[in-house]
Amino acid sequence: MTGRVRVTLKVFVWGVALSPLALLVYRFVSESMGANPISYATNLLGDTTIRLLLASLSMTPLRVVFGISWPVYFRRLLGLFAFFYVCLHFSVWLVVDHFFDWHEMIGDILKRPYITVGMLALTLLIPLAITSTGRMVKRLGGRNWHRLHRLVYIIGTLGVLHYLWLAKKGVQDPFYYAGWLSLLLGIRLWDWVRRFAKKRRQDAAASQRLSDSSRQTIQMNPEA
Repeated sequence: MTGRVRVTLKVFVWGVALSPLALLVYRFVSESMGANPISYATNLLGDTTIRLLLASLSMTPLRVVFGISWPVYFRRLLGLFAFFYVCLHFSVWLVVDHFFDWHEMIGDILKRPYITVGMLALTLLIPLAITSTGRMVKRLGGRNWHRLHRLVYIIGTLGVLHYLWLAKKGVQDPFYYAGWLSLLLGIRLWDWVRRFAKKRRQDAAASQRLSDSSRQTIQMNPEA
């Protein structure tokens, strides 16, 4: 992929990712957020968060299934946008919905499972966002960085659970997200099994070659 194409795609991703925020600002300015503006803002920001998070998780499966490698370049950008929107989502709940009433918020976190898992997902996203830079990758080391960022699958699961437990009856979107996540996890599991089996075959072949080489050495040097 050329530099110009990469920049064009990056601008496109920025535009798509920021369009929900632009819509929210437009509706706020035009006073068209409906009868419950807080609920509208919270839902829009939450929906955008889970969509961006699942989109980020989809980049590697696209490479696994179709052999397309360039989408992986946007995985980190989409993940950072997901973190940006979840922070906005949390801010509405913190500032507008509860107005810094810490006692009430802690009570909600402890009493309502969907808030509990949502807060846990946000907490786990923080170290991933902090370590998203190239400098942090070098500082942690590639292996440790990859181990840490596997938390994103747990975060995705928590995000889907948050949505499933929050949604009202008859709302289908949470089930679509759950199906999307299940498909992604299934692809990653299949890829892991495939690579594990391939490594086992390679190890067995290497062991067989070593064994054959040892027998040939003994045959050539029977006195050894």
